[in-house]
Amino acid sequence: MWSRTASATSSGTCEPPAFSKSAQSDRSAGNWARSAERSCSRSMSEEHNRFMNRLAVQMYTLRDLVKTREGFETALEIIHGIGYGGVQLSAVGCMDGDNPEVTAQEAREMADANGLVCVATHRPLKRLEEKTDEEIAFHKTLGCPYVGIGGWFEDTANPESWHGLLKRLDPVIDRLNAAGLTFLYHNHAHEWIKNPEDGRPFIEMLIDDPRIAILVDTYWVQHAGPDPAAFLRRLKGRVPVVHLKDKEVVAEGPTFAPVGEGNLDWDSILAACAEAGTEWYVVEQDICRRDPFDCLASSFEYLAEKGL
Repeated sequence: MWSRTASATSSGTCEPPAFSKSAQSDRSAGNWARSAERSCSRSMSEEHNRFMNRLAVQMYTLRDLVKTREGFETALEIIHGIGYGGVQLSAVGCMDGDNPEVTAQEAREMADANGLVCVATHRPLKRLEEKTDEEIAFHKTLGCPYVGIGGWFEDTANPESWHGLLKRLDPVIDRLNAAGLTFLYHNHAHEWIKNPEDGRPFIEMLIDDPRIAILVDTYWVQHAGPDPAAFLRRLKGRVPVVHLKDKEVVAEGPTFAPVGEGNLDWDSILAACAEAGTEWYVVEQDICRRDPFDCLASSFEYLAEKGL
């Protein structure tokens, strides 16, 4: 487990956090130690807020730990303790369904209590279609301007499948935009399969619609072949949220790594994000080969050293 300790100066502001590792809780009981210490209140200085407010955690990284209210609340405390300023709500089991254990209002209150912003979501496409008004209210309650889907996985080599997706998205995006919300599409690698209709990768069909912001996932772009930095620069103004995800090659093949521990060119990628106007840098690790909070802390430290 990781916790953040921050010291107050004589003027009452907080110094940047130092990290310490505490004992792990009994995972067999499904309980994670509440080890994130909040040593500064939400009235911390504007300067310190700026230190925290550009890095967020994609909760998919912690999906096995946030199936219950207790797990979700503990995760938010630890995320705050590490130093992150936001979260992307995706694969949070306790918030799923029509009668979730944790409502949007409760999630907002938990996030607020930990000084965290909900920066984006991944939501089921069917729910966005069939319960658009409820989804708009959900995001308004969270204070979350970016509404996403995690990708498109149906018959992905068939252009008709992609045309069908765009047709389904069209009215949803219009209604989201009318409510002041922005739609995000999160890429994987299969979007770079060539469309037999025109020879272009299928990702171009999404880019062709200026209403669609692309939630660029750096790992999957590199896995597909393109240079993530070049792709980001091309999408200037359309990448408000980026998934920072590193890649390493082990004996079993390519896998995920904490940011800075893999083979992506982060100096180039982060410079491209800045040029493209990225607002939120969201750390995601699909598979963690050690404690996921340890991985998130390692990523945070690396990115903080890079000036985020």
